[in-house]
Amino acid sequence: MDIADQIYWLIILSFAVASVSWTVTQEEIFREAREALAKRSDRAKSIFVQKFFYVFTCEYCFSHWVTLFFLIITGYQLIFADWRGYLIAFFVLPWVANQWMSLYR
Repeated sequence: MDIADQIYWLIILSFAVASVSWTVTQEEIFREAREALAKRSDRAKSIFVQKFFYVFTCEYCFSHWVTLFFLIITGYQLIFADWRGYLIAFFVLPWVANQWMSLYR
């Protein structure tokens, strides 16, 4: 894929990541589930359990998991056509998505 196509798909996928991340972590439809997960996070004794449940309340944190999902189903790579392309995409894609969410906020 040439660089123009990579940038095009970066923008499209970042919209999808931002949309899913924002909806799950901020919108009313998931409020009850988010509050229940936040309570589980607050009550957990293990730091790993706390962080697991906290992920669903933080759009930045959750956007990385959404990015991982989209990278798996699309096979999108940025710059390199090997594991390095996935690694770069894994960090750039949620960064761009979080810029869209910041603008929306």
